[in-house]
Amino acid sequence: MASAKGLKAIAPVPTANDFLDIVLSKTQRKTPTVIHKNFKISRIRNFYMRKVKFTQDSFDEKLGAILSEFPMLDDLHPFLSSLMNVLYDKNHYKLALGQLRTARHLIDQVAKDYVRLLKFGDSLYRCKQLKRAALGRMATVMKRQKDPLAYLEQVRQHLSRLPAIDPTTRTLLICGYPNVGKSSFVNKVTRADVDVQPYAFTTKSLFVGHLDYKYLRWQVVDTPGILDHPLEEMNTIEMQSITALAHLRAAVLYFMDLSGQCGYTVEAQCKLFHSIKPLFSGKPVLVVCNKSDVTKPEDLNADDRALLDAVLAEGAQLVVASCYNEEGVMDVKNAACDALLAHRVENKLKGAKVNAIANRIHVAMPKPRDDLVREPFIPEAIRNRKKYEKEDPDRIRLERDVQEENGGAGVHSIDMRKDYLLSNDEWKYDIMPEIFDGKNVADFIDPDIMERLEALEREEEKLEADGFYDSDEDIFDSEDERHVEAEEERKLVLAKKHSKNRTNLPRTAGMRTISEMTEKLTEAGLDPSRLQERAKMLAKARGAKRRREGGEDGEMDIDHDNGGESGDDGMSIDGEDTSRKRSKANSGKTMARRGPRTDRRLVGMANDVQATKATRLRNLGQRMRNMHAKAGESDRAIRVKMPKHLFAGKRKMGKTDRR
Repeated sequence: MASAKGLKAIAPVPTANDFLDIVLSKTQRKTPTVIHKNFKISRIRNFYMRKVKFTQDSFDEKLGAILSEFPMLDDLHPFLSSLMNVLYDKNHYKLALGQLRTARHLIDQVAKDYVRLLKFGDSLYRCKQLKRAALGRMATVMKRQKDPLAYLEQVRQHLSRLPAIDPTTRTLLICGYPNVGKSSFVNKVTRADVDVQPYAFTTKSLFVGHLDYKYLRWQVVDTPGILDHPLEEMNTIEMQSITALAHLRAAVLYFMDLSGQCGYTVEAQCKLFHSIKPLFSGKPVLVVCNKSDVTKPEDLNADDRALLDAVLAEGAQLVVASCYNEEGVMDVKNAACDALLAHRVENKLKGAKVNAIANRIHVAMPKPRDDLVREPFIPEAIRNRKKYEKEDPDRIRLERDVQEENGGAGVHSIDMRKDYLLSNDEWKYDIMPEIFDGKNVADFIDPDIMERLEALEREEEKLEADGFYDSDEDIFDSEDERHVEAEEERKLVLAKKHSKNRTNLPRTAGMRTISEMTEKLTEAGLDPSRLQERAKMLAKARGAKRRREGGEDGEMDIDHDNGGESGDDGMSIDGEDTSRKRSKANSGKTMARRGPRTDRRLVGMANDVQATKATRLRNLGQRMRNMHAKAGESDRAIRVKMPKHLFAGKRKMGKTDRR
């Protein structure tokens, strides 16, 4: 039998138009699409016959899946079958499934007829028209199933929201008038979260909660409220409760509100109990007087008390509880579970299955082999052992007594070594070596470390008392630090000494031209002609040297450093531009910056032939990257995320993982 959990594993039911789109698009994707009038007529017939058969198979597969997933009411448990009848109307449900079954048969017949006609098609046009007619008639049949498909989708959605009720497990069934505290009790004893409001019919469907009692799992079913009127006048909400009472083998908890806050008198609640009493047959029944914090059974008047006693006379058990202050709630749960367990055991003992099991059980009873009495042997040491008395001062000392004498639990540490079984008892308290990385840690410990530490501390105290640490001089931790500090001081002294012996000149002191020097020397009465000749000679020598090193003919680079070339005592020439960006030659022509001395592209090449071949190979290797517009070897960017050749056109048969 299918359970309520099995009702939920149903795939969504598409609408009629979606159904057609799914099947026809699948036919277009999964069958060939290219045909030509010049092909053999047998090939043309097979082409269109394949399309018709494939469409028929697709309809058959989809409709068969729907018909197999929806449960057959006759195969379900009587409770689930009756519940579906109450919620969805059994006749309407069967009619919808029957219409789909008929549609599947009609589609099979249409495909069969048109395949027979296609065998006699004499042209491409006639075969194509027969195929169109076949698919059109199939589509017409499916469009007529619009209402059954929509109804079954609604049923599927509602079935998925139904609680998973197991009709065969241990169940507590709660019933009664609306607003008497049924949902509050379920929330207290289970992990369910049922909506509770101060008005009637808050619960409109069945709710299930679960609890554990005696290491067993129990389900508690909360039913909607029931009113006292004939069965044919009850609505769908009330009929769900009646269905659960009729078909579930459970302990029935009939809740009553003796205070009348629910809006119904005690008399009306007792009448309802007698009305639905036939549904309680064969089940343990408990009458739960809820809201005992307001009214208890002892507080009822004589008439109401008599009505309550009449209810209890039917074999029901009275239990008092209050969900408001949780008084007696656990007692109600325990009493109901115990009553159901006892009832289930009693029913099993009454059944024929117990006798079949009892016949297979054999209890062996030992028989004496002779008249000799064989008493059990108890050693004398055990017989003479003195019984432990806590108040006896000569009693055996237990480990607990030792613990209490030494400060109690958490303070006393139990001596585990005294019970070691060793060849020599003196070994029990030996210190166990600590091994780290295969070596004994004790081998690396200085036994005199504490004495040395004390001696060092005494020495430090003595130095501090003598004022050794009172001076502001730096204290060095080692001789190396002392030498480093002394070397730094020596260098600082030398630097100061050199700065005193050096003449400080302004930055512009060295920027003098030949003309200025000539004027100064002439004013002083000296002849500057020899100096002028030497300056010109040095300038020509520097220019020739630069030309030899790769400079252009007729042009000369001028050195703008104040000191000239390294090792030369040169001087700036009149009219020189001190800018480093551009230079002037002797002719006054502006000179550009020099290029590199060698071409790195030709490094390692023996001649021009090798260079040309290397360039050609380089261009050949770059051709594929250039075709894909790559920036270089490391360019891995994919500019087009959806390449047209992968996402356009008709898909062929086979795997589609690459898409």
